[in-house]
Amino acid sequence: MEIKNYSQGYEQGVVDCWNRCCTFDPIDVKKFRKQALFDDNFDESLSWVAVNDERVIGYILATKRKFPYLERGLEPERGWINVIFVDAEYRGMNIGEQLLMRAETALKSLGVKNITVGAYSPNYFFAGIDADNYPEAICFFEKHGYISGDQHYSMCRDLHGYQLSESTQKKKVEAEAKGYRFIQFNYAYALDLLRFLKNEFGGGWKRNALISMQNDEAEDLILLVLDHEENIVGFCMRKIDGNPMRFGPIGISEKARNAGLGGILLELQMAEMAKKGIYHMYFVTTDEPGRRYYERHGLNVFRSFIDYRKDI
Repeated sequence: MEIKNYSQGYEQGVVDCWNRCCTFDPIDVKKFRKQALFDDNFDESLSWVAVNDERVIGYILATKRKFPYLERGLEPERGWINVIFVDAEYRGMNIGEQLLMRAETALKSLGVKNITVGAYSPNYFFAGIDADNYPEAICFFEKHGYISGDQHYSMCRDLHGYQLSESTQKKKVEAEAKGYRFIQFNYAYALDLLRFLKNEFGGGWKRNALISMQNDEAEDLILLVLDHEENIVGFCMRKIDGNPMRFGPIGISEKARNAGLGGILLELQMAEMAKKGIYHMYFVTTDEPGRRYYERHGLNVFRSFIDYRKDI
C-alpha cells in the first residue's frame, strides 16, 4: 500500500472507490470534477490517494482557500476536510489515519489553525457528518480530536396535488390588504434584488440570484415580496445547484418579519413548482428552529448532519 498525491490518472479510481464507500452519496466523474477538481481552491498537494497495486483503496481531499470567498475572504486560519474514505476491506489498517495526518500536517504548514469536516462553501459534498448513514465517521473523527457542534437537517416534501391551504390563502389576502405584493421576479427588479440580498443576507445569497440571472432563469426561479412602496422585503428561489427540486434560500427583511410573509412565500413557491410538474422539493440544511418552522409547512427531515471541528 502506498499513499500518493492525487493525479488525474486516479480520477476514475477515486470515483469508483467513493461509490463503494460513500454508498448514501454516490457521484459520477462529472460531479467530482465540478465540485473538487474545478473548484478554484483545489490543490493537488492537499489531496491524496491510497493505492494497492495501483488500485485506489482510499482518498482524502482537504482545502485551504487560495482565493477570497465573498465577505468571508480568505479565512486564512481555516481549513477543511472535504471528504475521506477507505475501502471496507482495508479498514483497521490505519490507512484513514495516515491520510488524515497528512492532510492535517499540510494544512498546519499553510497556517491553518482550525479544521472543519465538510461544510466547505460553495462546493461542499457534505454539510457535516451524517451520523445515521456513516456512524463509523463519528468514531473516526472523535478518536482524532474532532469536537461535535450543532446539528443541521435536510428536509423535503412531496408536491403531488399540492394546493395552497385555506389558511395561507387567507394570510395572503390579509398581507395584500396591508400593501404587500407577491410576484414572480422580473428584470425591472434586478439591481434592487441584488442590493437587497447583499445588504440583508450577504454575498452568498447575492451570488445565487446573480447566477440565475446570468443563466436567464431568474424569472422562472425567483419569487419576491414587495411592500406598499414597491421595495423588496422578501425573496425565495430554487435550483441553486442546478437541480430544479432544490428549494432555497428564502428570507424576509428584518423590518418585515413576524408578519407571516415567509410562510406565504414558501407555499407560493411550492404551488409554482407543482404547476411546473416538479413534484418533489428539498433543501440541504437548516438549524433546529428552521426544522420546526418547515415542519409546520409540511416538510419532513430526511437526513441530519453534525458539525465537527478541530483546533490544530
